[in-house]
Amino acid sequence: MATNKVDALLVGSGVMSTTLATLLKKLDSSLNVLMVERLDQIAAESTDGWNNAGTGHAGYCELNYTPQGADGDVAIERALTINANYEISQQLWSSLVDSGDLPSPDQFINSTPHISFVWGQDNVEFLRKRYEKLKDHHLFADIEYSEDADTLTEWMPLVMNNRTGDEPVAATRVAYGADVDFGSLTRNLVASLEKQSGFELRLGHEVSALKKVDAGQWQVTVKNLSTGKKETLNSDFVFLGAGGGALPLLQKSDIPESKGYGGFPVSGQWLVCQNEDVIKQHHAKVYGKAAIGAPPMSVPHLDTRIINGKPALLFGPYAGFTTQFLKAGSRLDLLKSVRSNNLKPMIDVGLNNMDLTRYLISEVMQSHKDRVATLKQYLPSAKAEDWTLAHAGQRVQIIKKDENGRGKLEFGTELVAAEDGSLAALLGASPGASVAAKAMIEVLERCFRMRMDGDWKAKLKTLVPSYGESLVEDATLLQTIRHRTLDTLGLQASSAKQTTGNTDHQEREELRRSAG
Repeated sequence: MATNKVDALLVGSGVMSTTLATLLKKLDSSLNVLMVERLDQIAAESTDGWNNAGTGHAGYCELNYTPQGADGDVAIERALTINANYEISQQLWSSLVDSGDLPSPDQFINSTPHISFVWGQDNVEFLRKRYEKLKDHHLFADIEYSEDADTLTEWMPLVMNNRTGDEPVAATRVAYGADVDFGSLTRNLVASLEKQSGFELRLGHEVSALKKVDAGQWQVTVKNLSTGKKETLNSDFVFLGAGGGALPLLQKSDIPESKGYGGFPVSGQWLVCQNEDVIKQHHAKVYGKAAIGAPPMSVPHLDTRIINGKPALLFGPYAGFTTQFLKAGSRLDLLKSVRSNNLKPMIDVGLNNMDLTRYLISEVMQSHKDRVATLKQYLPSAKAEDWTLAHAGQRVQIIKKDENGRGKLEFGTELVAAEDGSLAALLGASPGASVAAKAMIEVLERCFRMRMDGDWKAKLKTLVPSYGESLVEDATLLQTIRHRTLDTLGLQASSAKQTTGNTDHQEREELRRSAG
């Protein structure tokens, strides 16, 4: 495809842009789609396996999705929403596996139980309340709970090894949780797209300017970073899916909807295990509670990972303070993002989140000994020499005005779209890649309204069978959908194992409680 006019220009080659490109070409194969990536590799920023948690975020183990109020009640609404949204991603991936657009599922997704683990009486009581509320909803009907040391040792032997029996502990588990290599997923999707006419990928290119020149059309300047040559393109639709780079581009667009948005960058680091014997002994994602003042992306977890086909064991992430919006960005990114329309919200957030800033700086100042000490809360037998530090990706949390015009810091994701649907940008971080399908379907609904009112809805329902219906409300639909996706994606075996063993665990727990 060699043209200066395209139907859709997608900025960034991560999971968001690639998911959108896949949907567009599935819904209308005649569309001319151009993807522009500033790096020389696909999915090398936030989507890369080493730059994100690789967790299929379904709310099974992430305790920050179920906050406890001052009255002690545990709110589960966000967990329900995230779980249902993640099911949408798994439906799309299943359809793409069936159509041959994705390879064997084990090349990008692997069964990895999702476990929440806590210690201390107050935390145990919180986890028990969380479990009691979640288990009564069909989305979480398979969740298990235990305070029994033998059961917990079965679930996570390394975590329980060398742990004293004095302090109460508890855990929940969903056996068919998943580890997702979003980098591999994205590269396979791009490989499929490149086989199709009407799709082009340009690596080593960045968008240096964009402006609206006509009703519903954008003029975009794209620069070749190796030659310095610039080219002007016209596009009916522009999507800014460039991770931390989306905010500066959104500001350049100057659409009214962009006013008032700012960004709060946060960096991350992992401890990576180098001992193959240790790696082989752990098979789960074990999430705990975040430290007071920590951002949600810093919830500690000990993770089995499969990255580029190789098993790994990571602990973290350790957050840090940064002024860069991208891992390969500039230290001036934060300063350059300041505008007259977002200055007040950014100042408000800065003044009202000093504890968070101090926490992030303290994380940066930690020694290896300090980081290993935190690791030992989850892995008592950890040896410092088995672990090395690796840098994870950058995240830019959303700063926006609240209902009173003051600034507030948000830790979710948000779609910002022009009123006429000609441009959209995705801002924020968690739960990010896991809900890419839901986020990009929202782009279609807001930016391609006429096509969605036409034949696209029916086509979309073949890719995502639950489209237009609620998995939160419809238990029968959820059962049908989940059975198909777990089977297609190779996660069904874990589900069967869990169903078989669940009764024994529940009976043991009931006996323990009655005895106690």
